[in-house]
Amino acid sequence: MDTPLLDAIRGPEDLKRLTEKQVVQLCGEIRSFLVDSVLHTGGHLASNLGTVELTVALHRVLNSPQDKIVFDVGHQCYTHKLLTGRKAGFARLRQRDGISGFPNPRESSHDAFVAGHGNTALSLAIGMAWAKKLKNEPGWVVAIIGDGAFTGGMIYEGMNNISSLNNLMVILNDNGMSISKNVGAMARYLTHLRASPEYFRANQHLSGVLSRVPLIGEPVHRFLSRAKTIVRRTMYDSTMFENMGFQYLGPLDGHKVLELEQTLRNITVRSGPLFLHVVTTKGKGYPPAEQNPGEFHGVSAGSQGYVPDPEVAAPASFSTVFGKALCEAASADKKICAITAAMKYGTGLQFFGHAYRDRFFDVGMAEQHAVTFAAGLASQGMTPVAAIYSTFLQRAYDQILHDVCLLRVKVIFAIDRAGLVPADGETHQGIYDPAFLSEAGIPIYSPSNYAELCYWLVQLVGPRYTGPQALRYPRGGESAALARYGCTGRAFDFLTGQPEADAVLVSYGSEVEDVLAAGAALEAQGIPCRVCKLVKIFPFTDEFLHAIERFDTILFAEECVCAGGIGQQLVARLTEDGWRGTFIHRAVDNTKLTHATVPELKELQGLDAASLVQAVRQALDAGQEKERTR
Repeated sequence: MDTPLLDAIRGPEDLKRLTEKQVVQLCGEIRSFLVDSVLHTGGHLASNLGTVELTVALHRVLNSPQDKIVFDVGHQCYTHKLLTGRKAGFARLRQRDGISGFPNPRESSHDAFVAGHGNTALSLAIGMAWAKKLKNEPGWVVAIIGDGAFTGGMIYEGMNNISSLNNLMVILNDNGMSISKNVGAMARYLTHLRASPEYFRANQHLSGVLSRVPLIGEPVHRFLSRAKTIVRRTMYDSTMFENMGFQYLGPLDGHKVLELEQTLRNITVRSGPLFLHVVTTKGKGYPPAEQNPGEFHGVSAGSQGYVPDPEVAAPASFSTVFGKALCEAASADKKICAITAAMKYGTGLQFFGHAYRDRFFDVGMAEQHAVTFAAGLASQGMTPVAAIYSTFLQRAYDQILHDVCLLRVKVIFAIDRAGLVPADGETHQGIYDPAFLSEAGIPIYSPSNYAELCYWLVQLVGPRYTGPQALRYPRGGESAALARYGCTGRAFDFLTGQPEADAVLVSYGSEVEDVLAAGAALEAQGIPCRVCKLVKIFPFTDEFLHAIERFDTILFAEECVCAGGIGQQLVARLTEDGWRGTFIHRAVDNTKLTHATVPELKELQGLDAASLVQAVRQALDAGQEKERTR
């Protein structure tokens, strides 16, 4: 692929030397490169194709890293990375030892902040803008926010706190709004007029002159201001942003790079806070993505032509099995409701939404509202099932504690993408929910195959169980090794090994597969051990504690943070009961997370079978050495 202009870009300063004709050519080269590269490596495609011209225009006008660009969510930062000297890194995008699919200051000084969760950019930008003011530092702080983020409440909390920040600019990347030709053309005309330096200077001059005219000057000024506001509000809906304190401009065509650049040059001579509304086409320039932008939001590695979005649950996956099982349960129980936070397809709830529209609620990118809304439903006798990714459930911790747990209302948390997650890196790992949900006293079930998922879902939504419950399951499909064990309906099961063994390996969820492999390897080395699979991981049943206390050596492996994890709680409970054996806890060190495949992440975290075998052998050898030296 021939990309001579892009190949010559080592940083934003190279971009500023291009002619206008070359800028247009560069946008085409970037778009072609993104299609070829991302279809090969996997990653977020459609959103990045939609923001090529906007990002180029910003870097032509701004001076990064003095000027800060804060991306909301962050997965639309690929053009930004290309323009800041990271083209070579795209060969290993989102792979181990490669570049991240999100902004990360540890990767480049041009990345203002780690961004993986939505509707955070404005609050971050406000903090950065205030820091600049307090330190008397020059430069703009620009927050690029997608229209989907405006379903989250944090955006409005931020808008309520912009004060008179003269160095803040918000750009609304609107790729979901259709603007009619007449209204759009007039609005664009007014925007260009209002954005021009001549208009700005004339407006200031007129205001100053009128304010000095005795008697009639001020009334005339107020009249003209009201008239202008009426016209502006008639032409386009800008009242909310302006009422919050922004100078609103837009909408602009987000794919006319030279017009965008000129507008940015004009408005950056003003004082903020500014709000620029830019309309873009998701998937721009790649016909399959333009026709199906949702399906090309993200693509898998090695993609050719039409490809499924990894954010959409695959036909054979825990998410899809969950969605269909919930539909079946809802057919017999009209109290069951389903809630998602902008992840209908990712959580497998499209089936429920189609079958039971009046009981299905997509609240948008608003996990806090989702949880409290579920509590309200539960308080009136409904049975809400809130299906939320583990990494996003963290955002609603306060609501879980206060709105669900205090009254012990029956909300079922269906926690998708639980455990280690590939490619997206440290911002998307599902490694905290066992720790914080158990601290809140919520019973947690972690099935390791489809049969257990379906069984426990039916049990939890049924009348036998009261109060909040959590059902967590990994991304993707079940493994053949775990599927063959089926479901016994028990809170735990011993899967392999002889009853007289002195060591036991315990785990839950998909990590059980690695523990099984470790157990087989230890048996082959002449070290007898048992393998125990937990399904109800919190609270521990008395039966489980009695069964586990007889072992001298216990290894507990989990895809959860160590501090506050299930293993840490287990050893504390065993110690309280007087157990004095050797406890080996293998969990996630959240200071060493990166973007990689799940097997690679397990190897890095010491959760793969080979590492578990080594941990057991070292513990046994240390015990034998201690006995010899007594």
